[in-house]
Amino acid sequence: MAEIFVTKRDGSLHRLDEPATGQPLMEVLRDNDMDVEALCGGCCSCATCHVFIDPEWMAKLAERSEDERDLVSETESYDEGRSRLSCQIPFTDELTGLKLTVAPAD
Repeated sequence: MAEIFVTKRDGSLHRLDEPATGQPLMEVLRDNDMDVEALCGGCCSCATCHVFIDPEWMAKLAERSEDERDLVSETESYDEGRSRLSCQIPFTDELTGLKLTVAPAD
C-alpha cells in the first residue's frame, strides 16, 4: 500500500494512505489539506508548494530543474539539501514511505 508521511507547518504528523500514483506530489498534498497552497496550479512559477524532503529520500528523486532550483532558492526557508517544489515530483510507487515537511509560508 502506498503511503506518505507529512509533517504540517504546525508540527503535526499525518500519514496519507493510498495517494494516487502518477499525479504530482503537490496535488496529493493539496487535496488532503496538508498546508500546500499551489497557487500556480503546478506550473513551477510560484513556490507555494515548497516542501522539505527527508534527506534519505532526496537521492531517490530526479534532480531539480533549473526553473525549480531558481524558484525554491529564492524562498526565505530554502534548504539546499532538502528543499523541493512538490509540483515537480510525480508520486510513484517507488516513493512509498516518503517523509516530508511542508515549508513555512513565505
